[in-house]
Amino acid sequence: MTYQGLIHRYGQYLDLPAHTKNISLLEGNTPLIPMPRLSAELGCELFIKFEGLNPTGSFKDRGMTAAISEAVGRGAQTVICASTGNTAASAAAYAARAGLRSIVLIPEGKVAAGKLAGAIAYGAEVIQVQGSFDDALTLVVEITQKTPIALVNSINPFRIKGQKTAAFEICDDLGSAPDWLCLPVGNAGNITSYWAGFKQYQKGLPQVLGVQAAGAAPLVLGHPVEKPETIATAIRIGKPARGEQALDAAQESNGRIIAVSDEQILSAQRILAAEGVWVEPASAAGLSGLLAESTVGKFEARGKRIVVVCTGHGMKDPSIITESFQSPKVIPANYDALIDLIEE
Repeated sequence: MTYQGLIHRYGQYLDLPAHTKNISLLEGNTPLIPMPRLSAELGCELFIKFEGLNPTGSFKDRGMTAAISEAVGRGAQTVICASTGNTAASAAAYAARAGLRSIVLIPEGKVAAGKLAGAIAYGAEVIQVQGSFDDALTLVVEITQKTPIALVNSINPFRIKGQKTAAFEICDDLGSAPDWLCLPVGNAGNITSYWAGFKQYQKGLPQVLGVQAAGAAPLVLGHPVEKPETIATAIRIGKPARGEQALDAAQESNGRIIAVSDEQILSAQRILAAEGVWVEPASAAGLSGLLAESTVGKFEARGKRIVVVCTGHGMKDPSIITESFQSPKVIPANYDALIDLIEE
């Protein structure tokens, strides 16, 4: 049967209201890519769950199909979100698909160009807030409490329901849950969703390694970070909306949440690209954490089956690549010039 999207495939597990009207861009069904060289290096069986191949280039589409479908079903005309970028693009795309107005609040000057372009292309009304993501989210919550506008951030419970489907897919592809799941942690909706999904699907439970950027690591520090700073813009969040649930997931799974430096994140991004998987910086945090813990002897990967979640495509935030990019050399259009250059 032709694939028809996540609600069609997994609706029986999502507990969506009867009024829900399925709005889909055929999200999900993303590949679980084996990583043979990394597997050999670590002595494990390593896979990348590449969420960058969702319709808008990130995992957010999983939750957004559920949130927008529910909002449309109850008659919402406008949706709103605060975003560091990926949620903005996803909300705008699904709102466009449903014929809704979409409003996006972003922290001023803090959103990667690739993500902002997506939100604009899909027709969102983008508003910059003089403050952080957390300030923007506070405004979004307030306005949705006082108006009929629908909130589609991950504090919307239907977002979590949709995002659970990634755990279902991993179990379906592998036949059971992996030994370890490693993933980035920003606003903490994704780690919460995966853990809920594995528990519900009853095909085993992985240990969970959640990874924050050192400059935005409130769950590691044990307190909010007022001015989070990291090159990994998608997880530049100082007060995670689902922080407590993320800590619960780590504890219940006998896992943990750690922090890594921007340099470690960029190194992991390059390592992934060397095996053909280009992700945005934040998406490399999961692998970065795995490598960091393995290096210091806090993680025994050998003999394990490990899934690393890469949440967004490299095209979402190409600035790191382009800033260090040197213009290609120019040669005459003849063979001798080409062979001379290649053999230098």
